[in-house]
Amino acid sequence: MPPLSRRIAYFTDSVIRRMTRVANKYGAVNLSQGFPDFDPPVELKQSLEQVASGSIHQYAITWGANNFREALARKQSRFMGIGIDPETQIAVTCGSTEAMMAAMLTVTNPGDKVIVFSPFYENYGADAILSGAEPIYVHLQPPHFGFDVGELEAAFQQRPKALILCNPSNPTGKVFTWEELQTIARFAEKYDTFVITDEVYEHIVYEPFRHIYFASLPGMFERTLSCSSLSKTYSITGWRLGYVIAPAKIIDGVRKVHDFLTVGAAAPLQEAAVTALNFDDSYYTHLREIYTEKKDFFLKGLDKIGLKYTIPQGAYYVMVDISEFGATDDVVFCEWLAEAVGVAAVPGSSFFRGDVNHLIRFHFAKNIDTLAEALERLGKIYEKAKDKKWE
Repeated sequence: MPPLSRRIAYFTDSVIRRMTRVANKYGAVNLSQGFPDFDPPVELKQSLEQVASGSIHQYAITWGANNFREALARKQSRFMGIGIDPETQIAVTCGSTEAMMAAMLTVTNPGDKVIVFSPFYENYGADAILSGAEPIYVHLQPPHFGFDVGELEAAFQQRPKALILCNPSNPTGKVFTWEELQTIARFAEKYDTFVITDEVYEHIVYEPFRHIYFASLPGMFERTLSCSSLSKTYSITGWRLGYVIAPAKIIDGVRKVHDFLTVGAAAPLQEAAVTALNFDDSYYTHLREIYTEKKDFFLKGLDKIGLKYTIPQGAYYVMVDISEFGATDDVVFCEWLAEAVGVAAVPGSSFFRGDVNHLIRFHFAKNIDTLAEALERLGKIYEKAKDKKWE
């Protein structure tokens, strides 16, 4: 038999999704893969029921149903402070995962370089490899995960085609400041670089931090591909409704790529989701309050246990330092944690470029009762680890 593609040798399956399978194997509380254990808004469920009993069951327009794009344009224009044309500046995709891949394939050629901040959501490295691009990693420094301006400009001096910006960040929960975004914008303009943003946590940001859309910065809309989805904002990760917003010329390219990747997102789900896109601002205020309560509850529990962590500014993840346990392999530690303690986490090494084995990632997008159960189990971690011999 002939050999398989060389590109698949350069990345693994998703470690995040793998840890969900580990959680299921051991009956662990799944704080690894970031999806809620609570329902989406009741209005959204009711809308889906109505659509399911109706007649919208065939293909929508490839790049998104008209009413979905119109509702999305109204909502995003309001929050981004940019007038968005639903006819020419939006491509609807099967989740933000496809949005990011379509964006990469639209702006990069094989051999182009792409800047990726480390730590990074694991898909970005794979996206670069699949599109034939070469990642340039720029380090974000804990505990606040800021970047060194000199290191960033050195990366830009390699003339990358694009920079990937996850804001608020997965896995760290960092929210980039105005000054940091202005620095990125200045370099993007100076070195003529596209910026591909992943903004799926745009509405999950904690006081006093504020999310600033990169495309809203002066002069940046023309070179920005804003990727996001409805998954986290409306607790519908299984609906797989994402999108790219960009100037018409770029979107024309994204639509071509998207057409041959997936044809189109699910028509009934787009129809049902219009209800959510029409929510008023009170929904997003309440969403922030809900996640603030979950964050505070979970972090207070980690404090009581004695685990060390970095405080998230946005999103719903927390990075925990496991150095004190003496484990040299965070993957092995997470397997042990799921089996012996009964809580699943993601090994931090899957997010970092380089030898980083002392961090794991929990998420807190769960009911308070679920978080309480996880914390009760984690309360036994020191006792369980006392006689553990790490190989």
